[in-house]
Amino acid sequence: MAERRGVISLILVVLSLSMVTNAAVPAVFIFGDSTADVGTNNNINTSTARADFPQNGIDFPGSVATGRFSNGLNSADFLSKQLGFRRSPPAFLTLLSRKLNIYKHVQRGVNFASGGSGILDVTGSAPYTTPYLRLTCIESRQHFHLSTCMRAKRYRTYYHIYKQGKVIHMGEQIQQFAGVRNILLEFWGQETTDSFLSKSPFFISVGSNDIFEYFALNGTSNKEQYMFFLKSTYGNHLRALYKLGARKFGIISVPPIGCCPSQRIFNTTGGCLDPLNEYSQMFFVSIQALLQQLSSEYKDMKYSLGNAYEMVTSFMENPLPIKIKELKTACCGGGDFNGEVPCSPSAKVCSNREEYLFWDLYHPTQAAAEVAALTLYGGGLKFVTPINFKQLAEAD
Repeated sequence: MAERRGVISLILVVLSLSMVTNAAVPAVFIFGDSTADVGTNNNINTSTARADFPQNGIDFPGSVATGRFSNGLNSADFLSKQLGFRRSPPAFLTLLSRKLNIYKHVQRGVNFASGGSGILDVTGSAPYTTPYLRLTCIESRQHFHLSTCMRAKRYRTYYHIYKQGKVIHMGEQIQQFAGVRNILLEFWGQETTDSFLSKSPFFISVGSNDIFEYFALNGTSNKEQYMFFLKSTYGNHLRALYKLGARKFGIISVPPIGCCPSQRIFNTTGGCLDPLNEYSQMFFVSIQALLQQLSSEYKDMKYSLGNAYEMVTSFMENPLPIKIKELKTACCGGGDFNGEVPCSPSAKVCSNREEYLFWDLYHPTQAAAEVAALTLYGGGLKFVTPINFKQLAEAD
């Protein structure tokens, strides 16, 4: 009964906030990975973690592939819309590449998020091979985990090698923000800049790539130590932003990434990869403790922590009241669950995209991103704690 009430509250949030754009904030600053990237990696010639090609952007105005890992808008866009903006502020590197008036544009905020990046500097910077190899046993032609096929002694191995090239990790994103702050200081001075930044929300969506890479190399060994390391490094990033003037932090935790189409292919039942999801749950607990600690250190710090794991699992368990119906297979891609081949100009793409949870082998559709953003903005304590993003934006 409690689960049903939680789902009903989620539906009410989506319906009641679908037209709300009355929260007044001067700007929004966005950090993180591909879930929030609006074109950063387009400007990095050595990056292969890019989405500036079809089918991406098929539902964006003009069907333009903007660099968003989505068929249209992403969660950064929908959160920004709830704050009264047209969509996410532009990517920092896009402003630089177009030689636009930086001072004019940053007054509404900047997006620093970079696809493939993580909390750690090393995340996304080096190729790695997943140990959960794609194996097809010759006798049965069915898919098994490595140990099963090794016992069969007759198998073929398909190594998934990930090489993303250059990405902008969290530490570098914060350095870029420091440069933006210096521009504001030059024009406005200390007092006005401090006031401006203290009223502006700082949204951060990061952590999935750190977990993906560690799990690929280490499985579940020493996961407590690794989670402590992530928590410590994340804390350093938040302290750095605080010292640069941030006071309102909207943090999005890691969703059940073991349920991505790219991970379902490693489960013989087609279900979620539970060992990977355990990391997602541990991450939320760690970051919740970190934010409680920081808010006790910095009395004027305010935060909202979105429980992406709980949000996604809630409507996966009861998706009927929401238009999203397909929860396992990606809209764009190839292979089982469209999770073996990335979305590309030649990949097949579904026509009923508003009914899909996943756009590609990792990322949500525009429809799913909107549900997530509306829940973060107006959801209850089950999904966002200790206050939601709307209350964070309105806080003095």
